[in-house]
Amino acid sequence: MFLKPDYNLKSIYDIDLTELKNLGINALLFDLDSTIMGSKRGYYTKETLDWLENVKKDFFIGVVSNNNNPDYIKKVEEVSDFPVVFKAKKPNCKIAKVFMAEHNIKPETTAFVGDRPLTDVLCGKKLGCKTILVDSITADIEKPVVRFVRRLERLCIKK
Repeated sequence: MFLKPDYNLKSIYDIDLTELKNLGINALLFDLDSTIMGSKRGYYTKETLDWLENVKKDFFIGVVSNNNNPDYIKKVEEVSDFPVVFKAKKPNCKIAKVFMAEHNIKPETTAFVGDRPLTDVLCGKKLGCKTILVDSITADIEKPVVRFVRRLERLCIKK
């Protein structure tokens, strides 16, 4: 099925970086909200920052976000030491393609990581990247209605 991610994991912390490296992956493109940062928070947790520092040892890191709030964008840019593109309009992949070209990133050596099948996985698939679906980084504190919508969205994934 088109929306089946290459990897379906509990969290970003479960990504097997050694396996990706052995597959020739040298770039990770992340969704922002609910993937590596709590939704609309504007800061990374220490655990995430430490993990990202480890990832940077072997991989290019970039963020492709649909967020278009100017105040939030400013906060994220201030706390991110890697390139971030906003207003990406995923699952449309035009802006992500431009971002990848600007940073000399090839789809065949890139994994696209996100928490939403219908935006992140679909965008990654359209780009020709490996895709990694993770649960929300703040799953344990999300409202029941958000969890319900996430479960519904995942029904389109063939396991």
